[in-house]
Amino acid sequence: MNKAEKNITDFEYRIGVRFKDKSLLKQAFVHRSYLNENPDIGLPHNERLEFLGDAVLELAATDYLFHHYPEKTEGELTAYRAALVNTQSISRAARELGMNECLLLSRGEAKDTGRAREYILANTFEAVVGAIYLDQGYESANAFLRANLFPHIEEIVAKRLWQDNKSRLQEESQERLGVTPSYRVVSEKGPDHDKRFTVGVFLGRDMEATGSGKSKQEAEQKAAQKALEKKGWLD
Repeated sequence: MNKAEKNITDFEYRIGVRFKDKSLLKQAFVHRSYLNENPDIGLPHNERLEFLGDAVLELAATDYLFHHYPEKTEGELTAYRAALVNTQSISRAARELGMNECLLLSRGEAKDTGRAREYILANTFEAVVGAIYLDQGYESANAFLRANLFPHIEEIVAKRLWQDNKSRLQEESQERLGVTPSYRVVSEKGPDHDKRFTVGVFLGRDMEATGSGKSKQEAEQKAAQKALEKKGWLD
């Protein structure tokens, strides 16, 4: 038993779910890349479990939000759900549960700890949900989500993390200053296939902040975030 496999055993005890078929839980942590270096593991990768877990998560999150926020509109609930089940939120929950130490990855994938790891962790979290659903049923999967992911919605709502930066900046600037933000490309660098944009956000005639990204949309979002921080409008 390697270290990751031992951590999977510890993980099972930590979440309080006793799997009847323990191979399901192990499969939830098997990344596609791992099979290239370990073809004799005797298990498939976790993508089918992820597919199932994603559907379970969507239903459970919708049901939770519907009953937890009876006064909210369909549009608000949709925005809350999108923020609750996005890659950043789910990968954070996965890290808090120690899933990072349980991943079965190729040596190459194990070295990448950036955005790609967040994506892998989010997918693994969904695969674990799928494994619990198959082994224990919907109620057990729902209980796992209610204990380990859904409490994050309080912070998301309190800090308005469900609202993208451009929308929030527009709302704040219109309310506080009576001004609608405008955006302008300040510079473009790099070849067409790898261009980087820098965008400035203006409140009236004054440029409040700039942001850079691989697309104009990404740069605008970063510029809006910096403007919110500069103005102290994130609290």
